[in-house]
Amino acid sequence: MTEIDAKTVMALRKRTGAGMMDCKAALTEAQGDADKAIEILRRKGLQSADQRADREATEGQVFSYVHFNGKLGVLAEIGCETDFVAKNEEFQQFGKNLCLHIAAMNPTWLSQEDVPQAALDKEKDILTAQAQETMAGKPQDVIDKAVEGRIRKFFAQHCLLDQPWVHDDSQTVEEVRKSLVAKIGENIRIRRFVRLQLGA
Repeated sequence: MTEIDAKTVMALRKRTGAGMMDCKAALTEAQGDADKAIEILRRKGLQSADQRADREATEGQVFSYVHFNGKLGVLAEIGCETDFVAKNEEFQQFGKNLCLHIAAMNPTWLSQEDVPQAALDKEKDILTAQAQETMAGKPQDVIDKAVEGRIRKFFAQHCLLDQPWVHDDSQTVEEVRKSLVAKIGENIRIRRFVRLQLGA
């Protein structure tokens, strides 16, 4: 069995922000391999992020961004569980990056649940008509699947949580949020946002 010293545990804690006992357990499981230990912590963390989803997030901060020309501004409210985490450097960075993301990607709604039914029905009607025209003669289930795929693209374009993260488009905003929850160990919730553009 690999002996894990305190220095190695501290180094992993510094890299991940995870608790000392979690770091030691991950290093033990990974037989001292720090990269494998990070992967183990990430896996466990994402599971715990889902478990934390129902916890109250009454602390937090309102973040802001105003474009250099003064013609575009963003406000975003992000909640967390404690004032301590609200001051955390990574939480702060996430808030600033989120404002930049909103400025660049111009989401319409926060999540799929916020899309009004009338807007969704209208989009489905348009996409169904397009699919039936371009896929004429194909079986209905094939057309239905194509429409489902286009609805997913619609959500990815218009819903903040489903959008590819502008700073790393291999992840969605929601995946970045969950990773932060896993790393910090508290529920973090994007509550609302507003994007103001002069004349828009």
